[in-house]
Amino acid sequence: MLSRRGFIKGSGLALLGVGLVGGIPAFAAEAALSEKKSAHYKKTKTLVCIFQRGAMDGLMAVTPFTDTNLQLARPNLFMSAAANSPNGNAPLIDLDGRFGLHPMFKSFEPFYREGRLAIVHGMGSPNNTRSHFDAQDYMESGTPFNKGTSSGWLNRAIGLTGHDHSTPFQAVSLTSALPRSLYGETPCLAISSLQDFTLQLRGNPMSINSASTSFEDLYDQTAPGLLQQTGKESFEALKLLKKSDIKNYQPANQAAYPQTPLGNALKQIAQLIKTDVGLEVAFAEHGGWDTHFNQGTATGIFGNNASDLSNSITAFWIDLGTYQDDVTIMTMTEFGRTVHQNGTGGTDHGRASCNFILGNQVKGGNVHGNIRELSVENLEDGRDLPVTTDFRTIFSEVADQHLHIHNDQVLFPDWTPAYAGVMKSA
Repeated sequence: MLSRRGFIKGSGLALLGVGLVGGIPAFAAEAALSEKKSAHYKKTKTLVCIFQRGAMDGLMAVTPFTDTNLQLARPNLFMSAAANSPNGNAPLIDLDGRFGLHPMFKSFEPFYREGRLAIVHGMGSPNNTRSHFDAQDYMESGTPFNKGTSSGWLNRAIGLTGHDHSTPFQAVSLTSALPRSLYGETPCLAISSLQDFTLQLRGNPMSINSASTSFEDLYDQTAPGLLQQTGKESFEALKLLKKSDIKNYQPANQAAYPQTPLGNALKQIAQLIKTDVGLEVAFAEHGGWDTHFNQGTATGIFGNNASDLSNSITAFWIDLGTYQDDVTIMTMTEFGRTVHQNGTGGTDHGRASCNFILGNQVKGGNVHGNIRELSVENLEDGRDLPVTTDFRTIFSEVADQHLHIHNDQVLFPDWTPAYAGVMKSA
C-alpha cells in the first residue's frame, strides 16, 4: 500500500535512469510521427525552465561595453564590441550600441534580431545572501525571505493552471532528483533518462529502498489501485514509455544537440512536447557557472558554458518546429558576480545577473531592466551590480502570460506584483 500511495500521491515521483547518454525514448518519436493523438493528451502550452547553477556572470554574458568603469574593474576580463577587442578576444556581438552579447552566445543572435529573445539585466533576488544553497532555495521556492516554504514556485504554477492531473507528464524535470522548484502538492516527475529507468519513491527516507522495484513488479502489484486513483490514461502513458523502442528518434530540421547533459535533457524535453502527453512545465539544469578561478574571456570556462547553453537551447528550438508557438524557454541563475575581477582571473559571488527568455510570445530584441553606470557609488556595497528587477517580476509575468494563470498572491506569497514588460499580452 505504501508503494501505491507514494507512486501517485507522494510529493514527487522520480524515474531514475540507469543510463544517461543517448537516453531518448522512441515512444516520443513514434507518437510525434503518428497523426493519431490521444484525446486525453492534447497539445498544451509548455514552459521550459533552465537553472544555471553556480551564478552566471551577467556582466560577461551581456556586457555594458561602453562603460569605462567596467573596463577599469576588469583589466584582464573586459571584452568590447570593437574588432580590435582588448586582450586579443573575439568581439562582443553589439546588440544595441550599449550591450554586447558574449561571442559564445552567438547562436542566440538571430533570435534576438527576430524579436524572439529577450534579456533582462539587473535581475536577481531581494535577499542579499551570497550562499549558493540559500539563494537557489529562495529562488526555487519563490519566497526569498522565508526558508520554511514547503512548495516550489513551479509546482504552485502547475496547481494554478486549473487542469486535471490526468497525465503523469504534466510537470517533468530532466534531472536525477526532483528540484526544489517542483516540490509541492501537485505530483511531478524527475527523470534522468527516458531510456532505462527504475521507479523510486521520493518521500520517507526509511521507505525508499522497500518502495523501489521494477516497473513490471509495481505494475503487477498495484495496477488496479493505480487505475482507480489516476485513470486508465495516466498509467497507459507510463506503460507506453516503458514498452517503446527508444533508439530511433531523429531531431527535426537537422537540429544538432551538443552531446552534453543539457543537450541530452533538452532533446528529451522536445520529444515529450512533440508527443503531446500533456507536458506543461519542464525543468533542466546547467552547472559550472561558479567562476572564481580562470574564468576566461572569449574562450575558457565561461565561454565553454555559454556555448553549451546557447547551442543546446538553439537545437531545442529548431527541433520544436511547428511547436514553437506553444513553448517559452526561460533561464535563471541564483545571483551574479562581482564587478571587479579577483586575483585569480575570476569573479566572486555578487548580486544581480541577467536571464534569457525565448519564445514567439516574448517581447524580444530588447535588453530589459535598468543598469546604471558602474561607478563605485552606484554599486551595492561598493562592489556589486544592484538588483533592479526582482526575479519574481519576471517569473510571474512569463508564467501568467504563457500558462494563463493569474493568481500572483499564491504563485509568489508576500510579494507585491510588478510588471517587467517581457511578454506580449495573451
